[in-house]
Parts: sequence; C-alpha cells; structure tokens
Amino acid sequence: MNNICIIPKPKKIKKREDFFELTAHTKIIVSDPELLKLGELLAEYLRPATGFKLTVISGFECGTNDIFLNLGKDVLNEVEEAYSIVSSLSNLTLSAHTIEGLSRSVQTLRQLLPVEIFSSKVLSGFKWIVPGVEINDSPVYSWRGMHLDVSRHFFKVEEVCRLIDILALHRFNKFHWHLTDDQGWRIEIKRYPRLTEVGSSREYTLKGHMDDRPRQYDNKPYAGFYTQDDIRKVVDFATKRHITVVPEIDMPGHMQAAIAAYPELGCYPDRKLKTRCIWGTSQNILCPSTYTVEFMKNVLSEVMKLFSSPFIHIGGDEAVKHEWEESRRIQELMTKLKIKDENVLQNWFLGQINEFLKANGRTSIGWDEILNPELPEGTIIMNWLSNSKAIEAARKGHKVIMAECEVSYFDFCQGKLNEEPLGQKNILPLEKVYNHDLIPESLPEANRAYIIGGQGQLWTEHIPNMKHLEYMAFPRAIALAEKLWVKHSSCSFEDFKQRLLIHNKRLDILNVNYRK
Repeated sequence: MNNICIIPKPKKIKKREDFFELTAHTKIIVSDPELLKLGELLAEYLRPATGFKLTVISGFECGTNDIFLNLGKDVLNEVEEAYSIVSSLSNLTLSAHTIEGLSRSVQTLRQLLPVEIFSSKVLSGFKWIVPGVEINDSPVYSWRGMHLDVSRHFFKVEEVCRLIDILALHRFNKFHWHLTDDQGWRIEIKRYPRLTEVGSSREYTLKGHMDDRPRQYDNKPYAGFYTQDDIRKVVDFATKRHITVVPEIDMPGHMQAAIAAYPELGCYPDRKLKTRCIWGTSQNILCPSTYTVEFMKNVLSEVMKLFSSPFIHIGGDEAVKHEWEESRRIQELMTKLKIKDENVLQNWFLGQINEFLKANGRTSIGWDEILNPELPEGTIIMNWLSNSKAIEAARKGHKVIMAECEVSYFDFCQGKLNEEPLGQKNILPLEKVYNHDLIPESLPEANRAYIIGGQGQLWTEHIPNMKHLEYMAFPRAIALAEKLWVKHSSCSFEDFKQRLLIHNKRLDILNVNYRK
C-alpha cells in the first residue's frame, strides 16, 4: 500500500483516511503492569530519533495522541502471537492476548513510522506520522529462528545483542546459540573451569577453505568465551524482546575442545589433544562412559540455570565413530549393555541426556542424525540434511524445524564465488530463500502440522567479524523472516523486492552491512 512498507508483510491491512502523530506529549499506556517493560522498550526505541522522553504508565484512560498497549485474553486469541494495530487521529492502539503478540506489534509499529525513526541522533522539527491503518496479523509458524555459531569465530556480547535486536525487528522469535564445538568452547562452566581455560583457545586458525592445498594458517592465537554474567546479559536482552535464546551444547561429536580440556572425556585419555585449529569435523568423540554422562549432566545443569528457554539443543550431528569402533574398552561396554552397533550406542548415550533434560522440564532438540526408533516422545528434530529426514520425523509424530542447508545456510555465497566475500563454495541467492516452501511437497497433509517452523544458519568458519556476518545474513534472513510469518501461497518475490527497496533505507540508518 502507498507509503506503507512492512516486512514481514501483515496478514490483513486496511488503510484509513486519518493518521496518528507521535509528539513529545504522547504517553504510552499499558493495560497491565506486566506490560511496563514492553512499554519502556517501545519508549527506548522511539527516543533516539525523536528526543521524546515518553512517559509509560499502567491504566486504561488514553488521552489524545497516546499509545495504548492492550493485553486481553479475549483479543485475537486464535493464534499465540496474533496482534492488531489501529491508528487514528485520537490515539494508537496495539492489542494482543499475549505479551509475545504485543511485542511483535511494537516491531510493526516501528516500520509504520517514517524510516528516520531508526536514527541514533535527534531529528529536530520532524513530524512523526503513523498512517491511519487497521492491521490484523499473525504468523504461520511458531518457530522462526536464526542460528549463530560462535565456536569457529567469537562475537562479543554487544555484537550478539545487536544481531538479536535486528532479528526482533523482523519478528523472529528464536535465537539458536551454537556455543561449543571442536574449534572452541565458549561458555563458562564453573564446575569445570578448564573448559574455558583450555577449550576456549586455539593456537592458530585455518585461512581459506579446508580443501585448499597447500593449507595456509594465520599463526595467531585465537580465544574468547562468555562468562555466566555475559550469558545472563544476552538472555535478558533477548527476553525483553520476547526472543527465546536456545543454547546448543553439541554431543557426542564436535567435542575436541572439551576433550582437550578434560582428556578423560575422550576414548583415549592418555592422548593429549589441543583445540582444533582447522575446520571440518574431528574424529575425536566423547567416550560414552558413566563418567562422561555425569559430566555432561553437570554441564547442562549450569546451562539450564542460565537459560530460561524450554528448549536445549544437544546436537548429535556428524558424530564420527572411528574411535568407538577401534576402542576395545568401548566395544566391551557395548557387549555389557547388549548394544549391537555404534549408532545404537549413540542413541543410548543421548537417550540418557534426553531423559535428564526431560526430568528437568526441558525439551531436547537435535540435528536430524538423532532420529531413531527409540527417540523419546517430544524430542524435536532440526532437519538440515534432506527432506526425507523431515518427512520421516513428522510421520513418526516428532515436531520438526526446517533448517535445510541448501536453502538456509547463510554462510553459502550469494552470487558468483569470485565476486563475493569468502564463504562456503555453494551459492544461495536471495530469490531461492524467498521462494522456498518449508513444507516438503510429499509430506502427507495429516503430518504437516508437525513442521513447526524453520531457521537460518550462520556458521562462522569464514565469517570473522560483524560486518561480514551482516553481509552474509542480510537480506536473506529478512526473506526468511517473511516466509516464516506469511503463508507460502500469499508470498510474491516481486512484491517483496519492492518493499525491500524501502526497507533497505532502515538498514542503512541502522548501519547494517547488508548485501546491496
């Protein structure tokens, strides 16, 4: 519609003849005291460009030019994050039946205002007009996520929070934080200090791709980790924006950094490993002993205290089992447990972790390699390999998050490899992200409700800094945001591109290094 550019596109929008003007006298009225923090966040968003120090109060009486955040159980209660916005000459009303819904409406309101609202400097004499509209909106999928790997390259707390804030603008609701891997352990665990004392550092870093020959190295030590206070800051920042931070502690593979710190976790305790300095998957894997199971339970106990998320990601992918096959000790353990092969042994190991998390009120998520006949009910599958795994999981009644590498790995290049910054040697253009339908065509209608959403992945082997990260993420993540919010049949790439031209002005003001 004229002068209105919103991404993701709202489900229903009707333009009115009047408009709402935000002024220095505008108050933010919230219908429930529990909305005060959201009201303060809205005021915080509006202050830099306007210079207005808007008052936030709890109540039901709105004056002229006030903003009303209305939480009501009888409002749009058919969808968890549904919301409505009505702007008029008298006031501006945002309504929903959950705080999450109201939080999404706040982000839409920011896009209804002139693009200059995203300025970090006060713009004097500017009229802050919201066009007269009636919006009724709700998302198609409940899981709308973005992933960030901080093991290969580390990002500061402020950088992680900046990314989360940009995701909030596009109504994402999950942030999948990949905190541990072969190349670095990034989360402080007080019971096991060597995880960060040893596992957060590597001696050098590979330059270029794994298959480049001869390999080149930067010969610079690399280190970084988040203290538990750092973790709390990020979680608090995301919680204010009603984004759930989902931590991932990958196991039993992708654990070389942990084994370097505590060799007894490995299959050969006498081997002294170092944190992996090249990319790819290490063949060093956790020993599935009672000691290791208890160690990982202790790690997860501290993780659960830091993250309020009902979901804990336990990885389970690319667990190379050469050591299990070769170790006499582990083969004897398999005989004792009456386990027939190494794949079943992984199921046994992760099954204990699953039960532990379940007993603590958390839901396990794993990459699609964990799918097996004994997988506990309620475990969520994150599909990255192929649609066949997603279809199998959905048919078996498991919820599925679509994260297929071909359409959601944003470390893939966006155009010709010789014209793009370093990335994986695959090409994933914006149009392919936008036009992809999350639901596999061959999945029966009866099982489609098990596809709960999807997410984009930012693996950082080739992404060493925030500017490079933003270039790889945007605008592809914006296209994904719309596909996770809007019904596939209602999406038009041509329409999206036109709106993106205006939306890019917001990104410019926010100094986001998106791909032009």
